[in-house]
Amino acid sequence: MSVGKRGALFVFEGCDRCGKTTQSRLLAEFLKSKGIPTLSMNFPERESSTGQVINSYLTNSNDLPDEVIHLMFSANRWEYMNKIRKELLAGTTLIVDRYSYSGVAYTAAKGLDFDWCYAPERGLIKPDAVFYLKTASDNLLSRGKYGEERYEKLEFQQKVAEVFNRICEQESSYWHQIDANQSVAEIHTQISGIAEKLQQQVDGQPLNKLA
Repeated sequence: MSVGKRGALFVFEGCDRCGKTTQSRLLAEFLKSKGIPTLSMNFPERESSTGQVINSYLTNSNDLPDEVIHLMFSANRWEYMNKIRKELLAGTTLIVDRYSYSGVAYTAAKGLDFDWCYAPERGLIKPDAVFYLKTASDNLLSRGKYGEERYEKLEFQQKVAEVFNRICEQESSYWHQIDANQSVAEIHTQISGIAEKLQQQVDGQPLNKLA
């Protein structure tokens, strides 16, 4: 059975303040300029019912056990899975700021079991590419507003980076490690080049799931 023209799923990952938001915006603008229908999302999506609980946790107004908040983050992604599938199959390319891997990295960095953290993500739609913006954690301190939310503590971010590095190694077939210490323009050139190539390759390809 042939699959119609579908959109690509591009995900941005990395530690806090590594430049994901800027780069995902630039990629969206680039793809739109090429006439590609493009939609931007970010997780957690704080508008939904799970998103509101997550938001109160992240802004330190609500405390929850680590296991509970981890499953809330995962549920937040599952909540949007039908929308994501529908958009991709309708030919829209999605650019997502944070996905399952952030969920795994941030909880595993607290000391919870890696496989337990990954389990609720299995079955979610697998990205066509993950752009991992990698930078030394101490370089992040100089970037604006660092330290305002619960997870923005240097030592913790270093642990998060270790988990991201592990996932990057395991998933190297579709993870693209980008040096986040380059200029904004250099990073964008690298990412847009990869994205444009993949955009043409996903035509007729089925949607895969995280396994």
